[in-house]
Amino acid sequence: MLPHQLPRYLINFNLLSLEKIYTDFLIIGSGIAGLYTSLKLSAEGETILLTKSRLKESNTEYAQGGIAVALGDDDSPRLHMEDTLKAGADFCDPQAVEILVTEGPQCVEELIELGTMFDQIEGKYKTTLEAAHRRPRVLHAQGDATGAEIERALVEKVLKENKVKIRENTFLLDILVKDNTSYGVLVLDNEVKKLVAYLAKSIILATGGVGQLYRNTTNPLVATGDGIASAYRGGAKVRDLEFIQFHPTALYHPGNPKFLISEAVRGEGAILKNIRGEAFMASYHPQAELAPRDVVARAIFDQMKKTNSDYVYLDATKIKDRFSQRFPNIYERCLSLGINPEKDYIPVAPASHYTMGGIKTDTWGKTNITDLYACGECASTGVHGANRLASNSLLEGLVFGKRIAQRIKEKEREDDRSTQKSKDLSFSYNLPRKKPKNYDPLKLREELQNLMWDKVGIIRKSSELKEAQQKIEEWKALVFVSELETVEEFELANLIILADLVTNSALLREESRGAHYREDFPERDDQNWKKHIEY
Repeated sequence: MLPHQLPRYLINFNLLSLEKIYTDFLIIGSGIAGLYTSLKLSAEGETILLTKSRLKESNTEYAQGGIAVALGDDDSPRLHMEDTLKAGADFCDPQAVEILVTEGPQCVEELIELGTMFDQIEGKYKTTLEAAHRRPRVLHAQGDATGAEIERALVEKVLKENKVKIRENTFLLDILVKDNTSYGVLVLDNEVKKLVAYLAKSIILATGGVGQLYRNTTNPLVATGDGIASAYRGGAKVRDLEFIQFHPTALYHPGNPKFLISEAVRGEGAILKNIRGEAFMASYHPQAELAPRDVVARAIFDQMKKTNSDYVYLDATKIKDRFSQRFPNIYERCLSLGINPEKDYIPVAPASHYTMGGIKTDTWGKTNITDLYACGECASTGVHGANRLASNSLLEGLVFGKRIAQRIKEKEREDDRSTQKSKDLSFSYNLPRKKPKNYDPLKLREELQNLMWDKVGIIRKSSELKEAQQKIEEWKALVFVSELETVEEFELANLIILADLVTNSALLREESRGAHYREDFPERDDQNWKKHIEY
């Protein structure tokens, strides 16, 4: 068993009895990181992309604000780097950040060449200001549908070129690792309900974050951290998982999924007010509404507590002449719930949004497992530190996806192996398991999300973190001796593993830094805690 009594594989299997599909490059995940990397690798060899749902279902599809890149005449990669380091609470890897901001512009130009249509005015790309940026450097598309536009362009390119084989509804179960080398993955083909092994020379995880750990999240249902959990079970190092970013402004409407109200709305001049109609951000930070996300989220949380309310208001009426044009999707969603942002205040509350930590990689996307790479939100490259700078996430997926492709191409030239490396493999696993009797995976997932929100959320303290630990231990003892069969059961298992890692890391880090805030250790402690928590 792995640490914390985890099984090595989620399911019993014998590779000899499974259908095996061989390829050169295997990419798992169909957001910006997975699609862009697949395009970069497809000219080098056979490339297969697996995605657990439909091709367009990813966090990228829901990204509103935009993509941060220093293209303006009054901007520079140096300024972008300084803003990123400051927002990251002095916890970023400066080398990784420098790579992000200096290689980012060329990647964005390539994205435009691939067909992405960012908003323009008089022939120049429009940019907006977001929190903790000193310059308006955030490109956007269709007002507030940047992620969907990027996803559209990349999917169209992938399908048009027909060089990448797409497998939808394919759930990643585990990574096949022997002698610290990855050989492939075990998946559940949900179309035909059977186990399949994909074997490849190189495997790239681009599986997104862990937003579904929490009751309130802006992330889609697919964001269950499958790549991070499977990599961890396979022996890959994971780190910084205590740093979960809570977006300050998700639309609050009981009975409806949380819908992101882009930070760009505040960048355009919207003001946060409590339920008494009082503006409050200036008393928390000199940058007020444009303070770093962790500061704004905690300020809102504090105001909700002081006013005994489940939300605060976002007053966007001052931008009423532009709101419906600048933010058409947000406008339509609000109208559908009886809220007119040009006349009414928008009720908002924080929600989990982004995973700063993840699978530890170097600046070429390499993990500590040979031939296993990771990029995008599932990876911990060091660029986000303790608090991601707004709109750096899409850029990270591009920059490090491209670097992975470059590294693999170099390796191919140095080491002309073929997929024969996988053809004589013998993998099997047989752990005694029982049919699950005592739990409903969907109900238990809801209980887990409630626990994480209440005990391991925006404000943390030792006593509540220990309560969470105890409950998670009970669930581990129940779930990991059970025979798992469905996607819902596998997702629950991954979420429990990640809840365990996030909670343990949050308890260990006895300081407050960026998105990790400990009520019992409210100060940052560089002397003792300017270090990573790694598993």
